[in-house]
Amino acid sequence: MSGLLDLLNSPMGKQIISGVSGSTGQSEGDTSKLLSMAMPVLMGAMKKNAQTPEGAAGLMGALSSKHDGSILDNLGGLFQGGVDENITKDGDGILGHLLGGNRPTVENALSKKSGMDAGTVAQILKVAAPILMGVLGKQTRQSNVNDSNGMNALLGSMLGGQPQENQSLITSLLDADGDGSILDDVAGMVLGSNKKKGGLGGLLGGLFGK
Repeated sequence: MSGLLDLLNSPMGKQIISGVSGSTGQSEGDTSKLLSMAMPVLMGAMKKNAQTPEGAAGLMGALSSKHDGSILDNLGGLFQGGVDENITKDGDGILGHLLGGNRPTVENALSKKSGMDAGTVAQILKVAAPILMGVLGKQTRQSNVNDSNGMNALLGSMLGGQPQENQSLITSLLDADGDGSILDDVAGMVLGSNKKKGGLGGLLGGLFGK
């Protein structure tokens, strides 16, 4: 099972970095640095959302339909002549539901760490989110994942091997109240509430148009 960092170092990862770089006017080095921090943060949020059976079911439903990995089949075409507006709209929706009110905080933190302005970071994240969903969709099919345990194991293995700096970033951005539990903070971010019991199932239902 290849992790996110392996993905970014692979030929496909280099194509993604090159395409995102070309579409935003940022250097490939800066783009690579940002994606290597941003993608694990987004996947960390997904993993927390998927820790309820309902959340995992919503995610798997989206991965089996809209985000089945087909976006990866023609990355050259995806970036040719600028990224299609439908892709960035989709990315905008994914980010809004995943990060909720914490989205500006995440974008500003990534901006500070990468040295890019927050507007450019936001632009890159809108492209990265649908691609990340496509990667996850492809891995889900290849690994024959069909339940919440399998989905959590898959997300965990893809997040594995993160450098300490990334782990700290994921925790600090997704554990807003510093109690070590990212789960309730993600609920608070997306549902706009504190320590909401259970109700994470609706997160991904809303996110993926269940």
